[in-house]
Amino acid sequence: MENIGVLGAGSFGTALAKLLADKGHTVTMWTRGEAAARAMQDSRENARYLPGARLPDNLRVTHDLGDAIAGRPLVLTVAPSHATRETLRAARPHFGEATIVVSASKGIENESLATMDEVLAAELPPGPAARTAFLSGPSFAKEVAAGLPTAVVVAARDAAVATAVQAAFATDRLRVYTETDVIGVELGGALKNVIAIAAGMGDGLGFGHNTRAAVITRGLAEISRLGVRMGASPLTFMGLAGMGDLVLTCTGDLSRNRSVGLALGRGQTLAQILADMKGQVAEGVKTTRSARDLARKLGVEMPITEAMYAVLYEDRPARQAVSDLMGRAQKHERA
Repeated sequence: MENIGVLGAGSFGTALAKLLADKGHTVTMWTRGEAAARAMQDSRENARYLPGARLPDNLRVTHDLGDAIAGRPLVLTVAPSHATRETLRAARPHFGEATIVVSASKGIENESLATMDEVLAAELPPGPAARTAFLSGPSFAKEVAAGLPTAVVVAARDAAVATAVQAAFATDRLRVYTETDVIGVELGGALKNVIAIAAGMGDGLGFGHNTRAAVITRGLAEISRLGVRMGASPLTFMGLAGMGDLVLTCTGDLSRNRSVGLALGRGQTLAQILADMKGQVAEGVKTTRSARDLARKLGVEMPITEAMYAVLYEDRPARQAVSDLMGRAQKHERA
């Protein structure tokens, strides 16, 4: 058993911290704000993001980054993707040279178009930067916290690092596979959120199962196109970080990204939707902008992503966006 630090106390960070503590690790979870840390520490619950899930006694909550990181052989970062760089920059002095850093954040930065892999490489000290791993796959926080059977994948360029993380996280309710395709796992986890907004939008418009299946399938096609262009293996997108996470996020009622799409399809504006979320993060909203800009930069056709950008950022009516997609020129399926 190890002494593990967790950076980020949102729903997924809390669920993973609980899982690690339930396994027997000693876990220290960092959150912004002394009052929030004290409330979770005293009540043994993250009432805001994961209500009803009791935090084990060997899971301690702190607002001090050094307290969460110093001396920990393994640190898990689960900050929202747009806050990851800032968090790691502040945390940098506290990492040990041999620390393994695992990222479970799913997104692409807006301005830099950097994946979380690239953010970690830029912001971590040299030792930890060489020992990074990326956890992804179909895993709703509420179900992980409840101990429901779940399978995920952890990708690392160093196979020994992937194996070490696999051993740290695997339980009788969490099956962990290893992978070396960091780019593919990162892109699958980030881009599926964009497609999930599109799938939810179709549901919100009252379209049927045919529409949802088309969005998932063609969404996977454009995710794969961009991934291969960036050096990923196409086979990665057939696995847990690709098809697995995509299906879950496009169909599951616990998906915040699908919920955003549902609301768009029912006529709500993005501003109204974000206000109703009360601080919860739907990564796909920001990632839509990044994915669209990245695809254009690399010359990759991503029509669903383009359509979602138009709806989210150019006030294109949802029904018009669907008509635009359906009216595109006919083509070969694998073209």
